[in-house]
Amino acid sequence: MFGANVASDKVEFRIWAPKLRQLSVDVNGAVFELDRSNAGIFSGTTNAKAGDRYCYLVGDRRLPDPVSRFLPEGVHGRTEIVDPDGFAWTDESWAGFAFSEYVIYELHVGTFSAEGTFDGVIGKLDHLRSLGVTAIEIMPVAGFPGERNWGYDGVSLFAVQASYGGPEGLKRVVNAAHRVGLAVVLDVVYNHLGAEGNYLREFGPYFTDRYHTVWGDAINYDGEGSEQVRKYVIENALYWIREYHIDGLRLDAIQAIYDSSKTHIIKELVSGVQEFARGANRQIAVIAESDQNDRNLILPANEAGFGLDAVWSDDFHHSVHTFLTKENRGYYQDYGEPEKIVKALNEGFVFQGQHYRFWRASRGSSPGGIPLLRHVFCIQNHDQVGNRCTGERLSHLVPRGAAKAAAALLLLAPETPLLFMGEEYAEPAPFQFFTDYGDKNLQEAVVEGRKKEFEDFGWEETPNPQDPKTFARSKLTWNMDQDMLAWYKELLELRRKFVTHSPRTCRARLSEGKIVVEVPGQNAEIVLTVRFLGGRKHTEAKESAEHVLLRTQEDGYETVILKCERTSQVLPPIQVAAD
Repeated sequence: MFGANVASDKVEFRIWAPKLRQLSVDVNGAVFELDRSNAGIFSGTTNAKAGDRYCYLVGDRRLPDPVSRFLPEGVHGRTEIVDPDGFAWTDESWAGFAFSEYVIYELHVGTFSAEGTFDGVIGKLDHLRSLGVTAIEIMPVAGFPGERNWGYDGVSLFAVQASYGGPEGLKRVVNAAHRVGLAVVLDVVYNHLGAEGNYLREFGPYFTDRYHTVWGDAINYDGEGSEQVRKYVIENALYWIREYHIDGLRLDAIQAIYDSSKTHIIKELVSGVQEFARGANRQIAVIAESDQNDRNLILPANEAGFGLDAVWSDDFHHSVHTFLTKENRGYYQDYGEPEKIVKALNEGFVFQGQHYRFWRASRGSSPGGIPLLRHVFCIQNHDQVGNRCTGERLSHLVPRGAAKAAAALLLLAPETPLLFMGEEYAEPAPFQFFTDYGDKNLQEAVVEGRKKEFEDFGWEETPNPQDPKTFARSKLTWNMDQDMLAWYKELLELRRKFVTHSPRTCRARLSEGKIVVEVPGQNAEIVLTVRFLGGRKHTEAKESAEHVLLRTQEDGYETVILKCERTSQVLPPIQVAAD
C-alpha cells in the first residue's frame, strides 16, 4: 500500500508521483531523499514510528501525503504516521448480516451530537438500537478543509477528519456499533475532490479535462496514467473495510463518475469488495447514489450489471413529498400524482425511459425482475433536507398526521428504508448547508453557488454556509416528540416481525382515488390504510379489532395497520386518498 507503512522500528514511505523527477520526505525535521522507479513510484525506509509527522518536499512547498491516514493539523498540514494494527478491536465475532436486514440511519458526525465527534455518536448508539434500525450510514469523514462541512468536499481520501476524532475515533465508533449489533456504512466520494487542500495534481494525473462535474474536476479513470488512479480509489474502498471494519460503502453520485474503460471503475470496485468479503467471511454491502434510474447498476455482474447491492431511488421520496406538500417546482414538477407513489412502491423506479420535464430528456430504464429490496427509499435524507434553502425537514412542512402516514408507507414497504438523523422524533432543528473554507474566493463562490442552485425552486434567501451559526442551527437538539418516536419504534418493530424476512413484494393500485397496497408477509399480509379525511373525523369501524396492529388519527389523516392471516379471505387495502 502507498503511504507510510509501519514495520517494526522503521517506516517505509511509498508514493506514486510520476510528475516529479525527485522527491524528499521531511520526518520531524529530518529530511531524506526517496528512490524513484521508472513507473514514477518513490520509496524509502527510515527510522520512524507511529505518531511521528511528515510531509513531502516538492520544490519549495511542503505537501501532505496523498495517502495520509491522519492530518491532525488540517488538510494543509503534516501527515501523522498511523499504525493500522495499533487499535484493540473487540469485534472478532462480527461478520455483518445480509443486506435484506438493513434499515439504514443516515447521520452527520458533526451535528449528530453536542460534541460533534465520533465519541458523541457512541453515546447515542443505544438510542439507535432501541429505535430498531440495523445500520448507521455515516456521511463522509475523509479529510476536508476546516471543521464544518457535509464531507463531500473531502480532499484526502484516506485521512479520517481530525475534528471528528481521527482514526482512533472512527475505530471506536465502529467497534461500539458492532458491540450493540449495528452495521456501519460509510459514505465515500469518488466523483470529484474538493477545491481547498487538493494537492493530488501536484503528484500525478489524478484528474482529467475530458469530463467535468458540477462540483469540481472529474477524476481520471480512463486517460493516460489512469491505471494507478483506479488502484488508488479501489484501495481506498478496501482500506475502509479492512482497517476500519466498515460493513458497507455508499458511493456518492456515481452518475458523475465518468469512465469509458472496458470495465467501469464501479464494477471493478464492487468486484474487489466482493472478493475481499468472500476471503474474510464477511457480509459487505456496496450501495450507490444515482439519479439515472439505471437498472444495470443493480443487475448482478453475471448478467452484465455492475453488481451493486442497492441504489438510492429518489422517485419514492419525490412522489410522497409532492403529494403531501403540493410543491411542484424544480425536480418536483415531475411528481405529485398518487399514481407515482403506486409505481414507486410496485417497481422501485417511476421513470423508466419516459420524458422527464426537469431534464427535458428521457430518464431511466425498467427495473423489471430486480428485487425491490435493491432500492433504498426515504422520506428524508441529507440531500432532500439540506438542499432546501433553509433546511426544513418533512415534519416542518406537513402536519404530524401526514408525516406519520409517510413513515408508515416507508417502513412497511418491501424496499430498503433509510431514515435521516432526528426524523424518528420530529427533530425541530433544520439541517442546512455549511462550510468552513479558508480560501476567500471559495467562500464567495459557495455563497453565490447556493443562490443559483435555488433559482428553479423560487425559495428565499439562503443562509450563509460560511457562518458558524448555520452549522450551529443544524445540530440536533434531541428535543423529542415522544409520540412520533413511539410511532417509529412501533413501525420498525412491525417491519422486523412481518416485512424483513417476507418475500419483499408489493401490490399497489389506485382505487376510487385511493392508493391500495398489499404487502405479503411470511405468514400474514400487512395491510396499511392511510385515509385523508379533509378535517372530518372517521368513525366507521370496518376493521376487525383483532386484526388492528397500529392506528392513529390526527390532522386529517388516519393511518391503520392491519394483520391478515394467510387465508382465502379478501384482504382490506392500504389506502392513501388524494386531497
